[in-house]
Amino acid sequence: MTGTAGMTGITARTVAVTGASSGIGEATARRLAADGHRVLLGARRTDRLERITAEITEAGGEAAFRRLDVTDAADTRAFADAAIAAYGRLDALVNNAGLMPLSPLHALRTDDWDRMLDVNVRGVLHGIAAALPAMRAQGGGHIVNIASVGAYEVSPTAAVYCATKFAVRAISEGLRQESAGGIRVTLVSPGVTESELADTIADPMAREEMKAYRAVALPASAIADAIAYALAQPPEVDVNEIVVRPVASAR
Repeated sequence: MTGTAGMTGITARTVAVTGASSGIGEATARRLAADGHRVLLGARRTDRLERITAEITEAGGEAAFRRLDVTDAADTRAFADAAIAAYGRLDALVNNAGLMPLSPLHALRTDDWDRMLDVNVRGVLHGIAAALPAMRAQGGGHIVNIASVGAYEVSPTAAVYCATKFAVRAISEGLRQESAGGIRVTLVSPGVTESELADTIADPMAREEMKAYRAVALPASAIADAIAYALAQPPEVDVNEIVVRPVASAR
């Protein structure tokens, strides 16, 4: 199931992308399919996945989709298994699904805290647990975890969100150290990027602050380009961390 993709000279791989129904996940699926990779899209909104997959295939790419809830470990394993069933192997997983319902800690929005922990941390761990056995069995693979500049700094209303992204950074580094010789691990940390993340903010104060914070934003395609760059490196090259910010942004 290997080959060379179109005019890019990139070896075609099977890549599973979580949170692929919008934003960075959608842009990544489109970019990787355009590069000639076989892409499996996963998210809860299957109507969007169906449309995106159809558009990719109409443009000449190879793509499929499956409903995915990353908070469900069994469902995430089934997602990885679906990629292997469809394409014979799983070369890369992009752990992209995430939530950002910001609020000050004194607001005590504990349900939001739990949701962020479930999706942003447990979802990443579920993805790793689903993909790692197959990658180890086939002698190699690549796990790309999407964090945030919030993995390096903390700002008001974002304490829990940043904690989840610090966790993703720590998990990625631990996996990298444990996987020498076969599994590549890349952490991609976007600055402000056009996405639906801010739509999950219910707290009025945090929502207003985020409007100003997101006044300058990268297109999601910029993050997709960073992911494509990491995947395109030779097997002996592991791009460990990429931080991508808008030029005009202080954070």
